[in-house]
Amino acid sequence: MGAAFLPRFWSGRDRNVAPTSKHRMQFKKHFSIEEARALLPELRAIFKDAHLRRNRVRDADEKLGKLVSTTHCDLGGPTVTGMLWDWLQMNQQLHRIQERGVVVKDFDRGLLDFPHLREGREVFLCWELDEDDIEFWHDLDTGYAGRERL
Repeated sequence: MGAAFLPRFWSGRDRNVAPTSKHRMQFKKHFSIEEARALLPELRAIFKDAHLRRNRVRDADEKLGKLVSTTHCDLGGPTVTGMLWDWLQMNQQLHRIQERGVVVKDFDRGLLDFPHLREGREVFLCWELDEDDIEFWHDLDTGYAGRERL
């Protein structure tokens, strides 16, 4: 699940990435630690709603899969309508995050990166949904495995 809409957030250059310049900045928006931390309550709420919708989409998909396998016919109605609505709303929630300049790294884990300037170079502040606060950063090319404490 997710392959149909998530690649937009990971493929190529997204809307938050600026063309490489002589300063070699990749992102248009850079968050201070305070700005990123101020977004956490909103991001938690967005993920709570998006994960609820993801679970409903999965449940509806499973239910419809069983019905199709037993009836061998196309299905529609409230289950399909509800699934599509939840899918649309989940996608909208991801857009809300991206529009703020935050990079979604792993939707299921709620793993986000905030472009940040550290000692004059671009890095990511790294935060995961189950963490209380933003306490880590990493270079753009090292990812989660390269996280270091602030």
